[in-house]
Amino acid sequence: MHVFVTGASGHIGSAVVPELLAAGHQVVGLARSDKAAAALIAAGAGVHRGDLDDLNGLAAAAAAADGVIHLAFKHDAMFSGDFDGAVAADLRAIEALGDALAGTGKPLVTTSGTALFAFAGLQDALTEDYALDAGPRIDAENAVVALTERGIRSSVVRLTPTVHSTLDRNGFIPTFISIARSKGVAAYVGDGANRWPAVHTLDAARLYRLALESAPAGSRLHAVGDEGITFRQITEGIGRGLNLPVVSIPPTEAEAHFGFLSAHAQADNPSSSTRTQDLLGWEPVQPGLIEDLGQGHYFDAPPTTTN
Repeated sequence: MHVFVTGASGHIGSAVVPELLAAGHQVVGLARSDKAAAALIAAGAGVHRGDLDDLNGLAAAAAAADGVIHLAFKHDAMFSGDFDGAVAADLRAIEALGDALAGTGKPLVTTSGTALFAFAGLQDALTEDYALDAGPRIDAENAVVALTERGIRSSVVRLTPTVHSTLDRNGFIPTFISIARSKGVAAYVGDGANRWPAVHTLDAARLYRLALESAPAGSRLHAVGDEGITFRQITEGIGRGLNLPVVSIPPTEAEAHFGFLSAHAQADNPSSSTRTQDLLGWEPVQPGLIEDLGQGHYFDAPPTTTN
């Protein structure tokens, strides 16, 4: 299959591209810089130069492909404070990809997140059947599912807030490690019993491939390895890795300690992947988050990936 991948040189993409190539697919990746293009060529993929704002270019690359995996998101805009702009750009890109694939029956696999449901008041673990009517990034997820009505085999992979491996340089875990270094302590809020799901990057990459190859139209899929690790356990892993004390702080001090991530540090987001595993025969086989923290690579300073 000839596959067009956006975000192909980023964290997830740098695992998805080799996964696809190893399975015999041909890959063309979206690259917005010379560095990203060089990384794709070195991996054995082709290059389509452009970015998420080049809607005509996205549509042309999608129309020329047998399937599309959409991983790109304007994380730089999000972290600079323009979350709404990043969300709007993602939705426009999905609409352009959908227009190009309409009526073809080709697969379109896009990306969402379990953390979008962390504050939805769920009492049990989030399942693939649960959906919200509207909201930031939720609108994009719903738009992708609706593309089934336009003759596209569309599916959505919900990633956990922590996708961990040696490829993870800018996610939540590196950020919390940086905060712990700067504060001199590894902290959790209250009793730290709030739970985070997690998945290894390589397991997530395999799920994207399986979704491309065989996910039924309209599928919501969960890339979940660890269903729910307490934030206290995560903090203790960070404390061991940095040789720092692990402390509890009250909710009133969370914002001063964690900054804009204070709500995330208190989020409870247990999530299940049982339906996904049954549907696609996918099974997480890589180390879990706590084991991965124990391997030490998060506390080194290896090179970053490109976008």
